[in-house]
Amino acid sequence: MELVTKKKLLLVAGRVHPELATEISERLGVPLGQIELASFPNGERHCRYGESIRGADLFILQTHDTIEGCTINDAIMEQLIMVDAARRASAKRITVVAPFFGYSRQDRKATGREPITAKLIANLFATAGAKRLVSIDLHSGQIQGFFDGPVDHLTAMPVLVDWMKANLPSNVVVVSPDSGRVRVAERYGNHLNTDIAMVHKRRVKVEGAGPDGEQSTVEAKGVVGQVEGRPCVIIDDMIDTAGTICAAAEQLKAEGATEVYAAATHGVLSGPAVDRLKNAPIEKLVITNTLPIPPEKDFDKLVVLSVAEILADALDAVFEDQSVSDIFAGQNHS
Repeated sequence: MELVTKKKLLLVAGRVHPELATEISERLGVPLGQIELASFPNGERHCRYGESIRGADLFILQTHDTIEGCTINDAIMEQLIMVDAARRASAKRITVVAPFFGYSRQDRKATGREPITAKLIANLFATAGAKRLVSIDLHSGQIQGFFDGPVDHLTAMPVLVDWMKANLPSNVVVVSPDSGRVRVAERYGNHLNTDIAMVHKRRVKVEGAGPDGEQSTVEAKGVVGQVEGRPCVIIDDMIDTAGTICAAAEQLKAEGATEVYAAATHGVLSGPAVDRLKNAPIEKLVITNTLPIPPEKDFDKLVVLSVAEILADALDAVFEDQSVSDIFAGQNHS
């Protein structure tokens, strides 16, 4: 007996970022799958699929963030439960889509007796039943090796570069906020056909935690590169408490930069970030919607760009067994 199988793309989403899920669904031309998500009074999560997913190529979308009534740990746990329910409901392939991958900064042991939590999160998803991972601008490329399966590492660079070409002066200098982002700055500099510079940063440990809950403070000590008399744009993967970005902006102004802009993929914007950015010498802060931006985190300098098209095109390529790298001309692996 012969049976010709058919593939069915099914996209479901957790409760953290429904706006992004809707955008991706509309771009794909596929309605969001039916799923019932609930929380018990004690905080436990529950999931039930409202339709048959047997044999489906299932994409489970959840960005890892804290929103009202849900911590980042709740978001991760909810996605894990969705994966487990899908495995038990006989989905053919389960792909975890995490635009922002939680705990990605804990990707190594910086001091003794520390965890590598990014690896732990990857192990949890693999154990739950995920066969593939899709994420955008991981904090470090080696996280791809933490997951024992294919990882599609996307980048928001096309979206950010298009905005820069349309809105920034042609003589802008691309600035890395520290030595770890120099290669990324070079990629942006090549696309913008301009020079790059780097801020020399020193991170000072805080005993216990600082007044804002931070484990360290950032001091900008100088700039490597020529920025005097030129506009600058600082490039980073995420902005959390904004200590690094604001220190870099102040140092660039002290070195004679005429204007300072900042761009990052993930706008975490936790703790004192918004107040710091409002008072920093930054003209515009450009981020993407990998994380939801609630009204209390919105301010005049903030520009939010959508990555829905990038994610939708990548999911479509994965479903059709096409190359994801071709979407970025190989730049997502540089």
